[in-house]
Amino acid sequence: MRPPVVAGQFYEGTRADLLEQIEWCYAHQHGPGGVPKVKAGPRQLVGLVSPHAGYMYSGPVAAHGFAQMARDGKPSSIVIIGPNHSGAGSGVSIITSGKWQTPLGEIQIDEVLSGAIKQASGIIDVDAVAHAHEHSLEVQLPFLQHLFNAEFKIVPICMMLQDERTSKEVGDAIAEASAGKDVAIIASTDFTHYEPQRLAAEKNHKAIDKILALDAAGLVHTVEEEAITMCGYGAVSAMLQAAKKLGAKKAKLLKYATSGETAGPMAQVVGYGSIAILR
Repeated sequence: MRPPVVAGQFYEGTRADLLEQIEWCYAHQHGPGGVPKVKAGPRQLVGLVSPHAGYMYSGPVAAHGFAQMARDGKPSSIVIIGPNHSGAGSGVSIITSGKWQTPLGEIQIDEVLSGAIKQASGIIDVDAVAHAHEHSLEVQLPFLQHLFNAEFKIVPICMMLQDERTSKEVGDAIAEASAGKDVAIIASTDFTHYEPQRLAAEKNHKAIDKILALDAAGLVHTVEEEAITMCGYGAVSAMLQAAKKLGAKKAKLLKYATSGETAGPMAQVVGYGSIAILR
């Protein structure tokens, strides 16, 4: 069992308070405007870019992506890829068994899918250390549980290495293992960190343009060349690589905002985006 490590910090620590906070994110002026209802849906959503800051900052932006997921229908398994903020553990780390827990309950690891992803790549290690204190994957889970209860499984992948070659290999492994299965891929990232609003928007939209073009390699190059402090760019690149191989044809920007917009004016902001990758 992997227990919650940022409950009570990045999101509320009790079930009742957390459910109320998630509904607040949906109803926020920068949110989608209301709690969505899960539909059978067309299952056209292959991938999703989702932020991972505290819900009071990025939750309203994240809610747009989960509203899209609700309209699209519940996938059987969700691969969640995020950056490694702690520097602990292997370069690319996956967990292949057990459960993850939040105040909303427990989620089962998809042991078959995670094992297949591990087998498809020599760069991915089975390693719980990288995940022990990492928030980028955990903060996605309460939103998913709010929508789908416990009726889905997850594959958690944490990337310390986010270069082009690594991202491509991780994406290829996910695509190979997911072919023919009902899988969605969430790439967890924030965009620029602690820059003025205007400069943040200018830099972030350069990265967003590459995502909208489904340009996995171009995103990595742009982030590096423009010195964009996007923490999960490799995770997004890996998701794009996998999504294209799984039939993605287009991307849609659902919402972009900064912490200065969601939580009030501030001199230095963090950028957030929700982007859907669709068949």
